[in-house]
Amino acid sequence: MDNQNDMETLVDFITGRPVPNVGAEANRQAVERILVEEKGYTASDIEVDAPISVDISGEVYHSRVDLVVRAGGGIIMCIKCAPGSLGSREREIVAAARLLASHQVPVAVVSDGSNAIVIETASGKKIGEGLAAIPDRDAAEMQMKQFQPIPLPEERRKREGLIFRSYDSMNVNRASVE
Repeated sequence: MDNQNDMETLVDFITGRPVPNVGAEANRQAVERILVEEKGYTASDIEVDAPISVDISGEVYHSRVDLVVRAGGGIIMCIKCAPGSLGSREREIVAAARLLASHQVPVAVVSDGSNAIVIETASGKKIGEGLAAIPDRDAAEMQMKQFQPIPLPEERRKREGLIFRSYDSMNVNRASVE
């Protein structure tokens, strides 16, 4: 199966589009199903492969965040779907959640589809472990009502950009970002 045309594909649960079954794609499909079927989000609440651009010393690094979830009128969480050790991906998703918007997204999650680590973005502290710790839509809407946007100071933004790029550039089996 060296030819990309021979690559196995899955139908993305959220978008309905075919996607190559490489890397953590099966994990992402599991997380998408959990968000909709167990956590009460709608497909329109979830953005797949959300674009993220980070300015690093005048050069723009483009990538994607696996899943971005909206509730209560704003982005509530960024999710990294990863195979293997979830702990090794915590820092990457926290950096993405700090950089994705003009303010820090409240919750960062890394999941393999059967387990999850949930992190409060601003502090970087783990606030839960396991799929049950991922906020459901009702809890997310309540959290967004109380949410006070926290901007990231420019100097910190630069450091987070370097951290994000360092981790993200090590991701393999990802479709290229244009």
